[in-house]
Amino acid sequence: MTGAPRSQTARALRNRGFLTLCLACTTLAVLSLFLLLGSVFMQGWHGLVDQEAFKAVFSEGHLSSIPNLIRWSFFTEYASRRPDAAGIRAPLLGSVWVCVTCMVCSLPLGVGTAVYLEEFARRNRFNRFVELNVRNLAGVPSIVYGIIGLTAFSRMFGLIGKADGQPLQFGDPDSFFSLRLPFGQSVLAGGLTLMLVILPIIIIASQEALRAVPKSLRQASHALGATTWQTTWHVTLPAALPTILTGAILALSRALGEAAPLLVLGIPVFITSTPQGPMSNFTVLPFQIFNWAGRPQAAFHDLAASGIIVLLAVLLSFNGLAIYLRHRLQKTSA
Repeated sequence: MTGAPRSQTARALRNRGFLTLCLACTTLAVLSLFLLLGSVFMQGWHGLVDQEAFKAVFSEGHLSSIPNLIRWSFFTEYASRRPDAAGIRAPLLGSVWVCVTCMVCSLPLGVGTAVYLEEFARRNRFNRFVELNVRNLAGVPSIVYGIIGLTAFSRMFGLIGKADGQPLQFGDPDSFFSLRLPFGQSVLAGGLTLMLVILPIIIIASQEALRAVPKSLRQASHALGATTWQTTWHVTLPAALPTILTGAILALSRALGEAAPLLVLGIPVFITSTPQGPMSNFTVLPFQIFNWAGRPQAAFHDLAASGIIVLLAVLLSFNGLAIYLRHRLQKTSA
């Protein structure tokens, strides 16, 4: 008999058809992404680049105008009703403050929870129930965490405060070390609310990183007389650290783009000051982008596209930092 059997020919045709379908879907997704990014960049070009300096450099050849290509006032000015004077200083710095607060609160708590569940907790029904609920919490809509943050952090269940409804103030309100109870619409309340959003993600990523560490390393450490804590601190955690940091930074990237939880807290959009401490009022970049996109003037739409470009640049920087740290730490551990 010559030629391949009919069943093999049919399977080869099905494989080739499935491969063609996958390539078509991938191409469509990539083209859609490029079209979306291209339209955003074309629209946001006017908000980030000084058109006169651009014309002087590329049309007239004035190289001395190169430092003036970027419209730095977009980063140094506050929001304004005039498009030519509007900037993102307050929302950009507010996003940085909230994300730093979120990471400082969520990273130790999430990694510590994962270490306990993987290295110290017994495999009983209660711990399995806890792990199941952590995985379920990772899929809860973020606006639900906003309601929890509003009740627990912003208002503290209405149990703390003065009789006239005013919050309790400790220290100078303008000082970095001041404290206000309840937290209200402060940086600390926003950071703790976003911590609830990304905490299950950090726990799951840290658990998977710890499970990926070979058991032979733990067994060798125990054979040399090390305790469980010594093995975890000196062997398991250093080996899992690259993956843990990668998951944490990617979770922080999600927190940076979240708007729904902070919207529930009642965070203002228009603000003309930058945070000076954890108790300061703030706004974030997604709020400002949404506000500009909802205005009828075309100039504000260009500013919204410019804000999207800045937000994408920050997100790509976080993702690039995660990849760099992962490769660097993997080389160090190897």
